Amino acid sequence: MKITIFGGLLVAALAIASAADAQSRTPVINRTHHRQERRITRDVRRGRITRMQAYHLRRDEARMNRGRRLALADGRMDRPERRHLRREERRIHHAIRRDERVDRVS
Repeated sequence: MKITIFGGLLVAALAIASAADAQSRTPVINRTHHRQERRITRDVRRGRITRMQAYHLRRDEARMNRGRRLALADGRMDRPERRHLRREERRIHHAIRRDERVDRVS
């Protein structure tokens, strides 16, 4: 009984550690995600983009995060997965810039 409980706890601890390790292997993607989220929030406050534009940008970010979680589901992110996520990040970056520059119709 004690061995079963200890074994289960050990497996759970290893699963959590491997998930944390997998996320730490994407520091550029994580940093870009946080930077874009701050940028969206800042632009809404400054009136550069509307709340609806921010909603759409955040929805795109959430979609990219789901892709990142799926890419990390097997415990590692290979080169094509990383390339795809970086392409999505650049697409969102350009969408933020495009929305900032469009004149708001109020």
